[in-house]
Amino acid sequence: MTTEMFIAVLGLVGAVIMFTALMSGWVERANLPQVAVFLLLGAVLGPAVLGLMDFGLESPVLRVVATLGLALVLFTDAVTLNFDEVRRRLRLATVILGPGTLIAAAIIAVLGRWLLGLDWASAFVLAAPIASTDPVMLRGLLRRRDIPDNARTALRLESGLNDIVLLPVLLVAMAFVPGVYESDGMGNLVVSLFVLGPLAGVVVGLIAVGLLRFARRRIGVRRDYESIYSLGVCFSSFAAAEALHGSGFLAAFFAGVVIARLDDDLCDCFIEYGETTAEMLLMFTFVLLGGSLIWAGLGSLSAALVVFVVLALFVRPIVLLAALAGEKLDKKSRVLITWFGPRGLSALLLALVPAFVGVPGADRLFAICGLVVLLSVIVHGGSIMFLGKKRPGPTSSTLRVSASASSEPELVVDVASIPEGAILGDVRSAKSFDESEHVLSGSFRLDPEHPVRDAERHGFSPDAWIALFCT
Repeated sequence: MTTEMFIAVLGLVGAVIMFTALMSGWVERANLPQVAVFLLLGAVLGPAVLGLMDFGLESPVLRVVATLGLALVLFTDAVTLNFDEVRRRLRLATVILGPGTLIAAAIIAVLGRWLLGLDWASAFVLAAPIASTDPVMLRGLLRRRDIPDNARTALRLESGLNDIVLLPVLLVAMAFVPGVYESDGMGNLVVSLFVLGPLAGVVVGLIAVGLLRFARRRIGVRRDYESIYSLGVCFSSFAAAEALHGSGFLAAFFAGVVIARLDDDLCDCFIEYGETTAEMLLMFTFVLLGGSLIWAGLGSLSAALVVFVVLALFVRPIVLLAALAGEKLDKKSRVLITWFGPRGLSALLLALVPAFVGVPGADRLFAICGLVVLLSVIVHGGSIMFLGKKRPGPTSSTLRVSASASSEPELVVDVASIPEGAILGDVRSAKSFDESEHVLSGSFRLDPEHPVRDAERHGFSPDAWIALFCT
């Protein structure tokens, strides 16, 4: 990279970060899908408008940013995974990740073979990314407290686990594409991808947790720096696996699993601080892809391609509707679970993997995946906007704590001492709040480290009374 290019990229990064910060409040209040804003920003900065950037699939900048982005997506999925929740909802998770993900991917591959004339290996290389649902696009929806707990849990489990289910499908399918991994036998491929990668992640995770515990006891570690430490664990596990010719992406996921199982404090720190850093990198990736790459498929539209894109997006709802027929779910949960399977950054990042490896025809496959993502941003992003934004009603002397589990009675909390009209601020940690089944109606979640900032973000009056509580 030349000095001029480095300065240009650095300036672009700074401009995107500034724009993100300045527009964050407006985007949230308008209930707009963030990814749509960043894709449009990329289009404005790209060759079609201002011409300030034009990154192709061969760009080293895109490769570094996208690789780190996918590693962070998988690491974040693992760190935020609630194993108790998975055990409680094992049947639901199995239905969603089995029929909802794998069968949907298989049907998409058949459509790719039939409508687009792809060979079977390339069809599955395309299907695996398209079947991935995006946690970034779902984040705003999952934070809403008017979403039924069954729907929230199902969508959170799917978006957090289906990438790690689909990644092996993608890697194996790539091995069968002519001209890829021809020198390696299938046995060597299985060992390098599915043994060395996870093993490297587990080892690095165990060492990292042990070192952190030692440092906490002997010298102490600042809480905000623990989040930076977790990012280091993610990147170190990726590098260790790649050095052993394993999958760095699988290593990042399993390093996150180790942290989630052994160190809750580090998980909370990552969610409170590190997740913001990870999200910034992911949004910047969206801007790079929005420059020209994601729009590339628009220039090669055909009747068969349009039919494929539409069917590929709606395969999942049809499959899940049938798979969930025997599950005991309320109507609203069933509708939300089947409908909201947005394709976004995780799909694009997975589609970039074969392009970086040099799989023949990967540029065409990425362009097709980009069309599915664009349609999903319009359809699913627009659907989230039409849900509206729930506003809290006036508080009363007693407030009920909603409980999702029907076997648990509702709790009644006496708040007579709270001034009339006061705003209720829930200051639990992000992880505790997101995983809780009990939420005071009409309350807002405020970051305990930055309550004033969050109050301003919610648009509260400077003279408002705010009653903080922690359940």
